Parts: sequence; structure tokens; C-alpha cells
Amino acid sequence: MSGDETAAIDAFEQLGLTSYEAKVFIALHRLSAGTARDVADITDVPRSQVYSVAESLEDRGLLEVQQSNPIRYRPVSVEEARETLRSQFEREQERAFEYVEAVESEPEGEETQENIWTVRGRDRVDDRSVDILSQAEHRIVFGTRLPELVTPSIERTLAERAATGVSVSVVSGRDAVREQFAAVDGVTIERPPAHRTDDQRSGRIVIADDDSILLSVRGGEDGETAIWSSGSLFASVLIQLIEASDEMAVE
Repeated sequence: MSGDETAAIDAFEQLGLTSYEAKVFIALHRLSAGTARDVADITDVPRSQVYSVAESLEDRGLLEVQQSNPIRYRPVSVEEARETLRSQFEREQERAFEYVEAVESEPEGEETQENIWTVRGRDRVDDRSVDILSQAEHRIVFGTRLPELVTPSIERTLAERAATGVSVSVVSGRDAVREQFAAVDGVTIERPPAHRTDDQRSGRIVIADDDSILLSVRGGEDGETAIWSSGSLFASVLIQLIEASDEMAVE
């Protein structure tokens, strides 16, 4: 079996077919039409299994059966099969998400749960940072000691939010980071408080609108790991603690 055929079978499985169903369907397209013996001769599907697999494919609307002796099978056209599988996938998707939405709308009990999440990997941390920044409506604080963590998407988002009137502060002890924003209108550049040491594991901090926060550290197998929370009491309290600590250190 070629690598392309294996990939095609895997793809059909993602669309809801079994491995045998995918193999029989592909084989019948090679043959144009054929008996169970014909299919078994060019696949690793046992002849005894071809009958039940073909019946399943018929139920799915993917092949037609000729009542001859022996029984012959003919696949529907590629376009018809594509449309059939697309329709089936969409129906199953709708059914699945309707249930999830119904469950979601039925809260159990009065207990509240703080949404605190972990993100691993630099790209995912970067994506989450951009998402938090892009939702800010009033103010942003972005801090890092590492120029490479001020990715183009971060830099662009900060500039865009500043242009809309959001108060944007970039905090860093590194000249390279501060210089990236020196010419960006609406961005305030600050140094970290004197009591902060250059921790070699610190990554970045993102604060948005006093109720969203992301904190990351560098190192480990994932390169960068962050915790984040948005619209939660945890985020609000943590932001207050961080900023109160900085104010006390300055005084």
C-alpha cells in the first residue's frame, strides 16, 4: 500500500468511515465495479468481511448493489460521495454541538469556579498574549526582559491598541525592548521597579483592563509556559497585588 493511499484511508477515517470501509470504497473505484472476491483480491480486507462492509457503505449512500450472482458492487461518483460525506459530517457536527450547548446552558449548583489556565509552548503563549491584548479596551501593561518575546504580532497588536486610545505601557529593563517602541505613538515606555532582579527564567507579563493577566516563565521542554486568566476575580486580585508591590517598592 502506498503512502498516498494510507493517507487517504486515514482521512476517510477522520470523516467517519472505518478502515475497511475506506479500503473497500477505494478498491471499488479502482475496479469501477466488482464482486466481493474482486475486492478481496486487491485489498487486505477478507472476502468474508467485504459483504458486511459493502452493506455498511450502501447504508451510507456510498455504493450501489447489483443483485446478480455473484453480487456486484459499484461505488457512487467521487462528487456524490464527497457531498454525501460532507452532509453527514455537518449533521453529526450539528448534533454534537447542539448537545454541548444544551449542557453548557444548564449550570449545576451555585458553586463558582475561577478560570485559571495553563498554556505551554512559545507559539501558544504568543497567541494567547495577542488574544488578551486585542480584547483590551482601556489599558495594557506588557513587560518582558527578552526582545525575542516581543514578536511581530505582539508589537503590531500593542501599536494597534494604542492607536485606538487604549493606554499602553511597555515595561522592560532592556534597551533593545524599549527601543522597539520608542517611535510608536501612544505607547509609554517604563523601566521595572528597582527591587526587581533580572530573573533568568522570567518570560513576559500581560495585563489588560485590570481583569485579564498572563504570566510566563522560560525553560523546560516546552520552552515557555504561562498561566492566564481573564474576567475572573483571580486575575483582578493578582493584578492588584503585583501593582501594589511595585508601588510600595518605589515609595
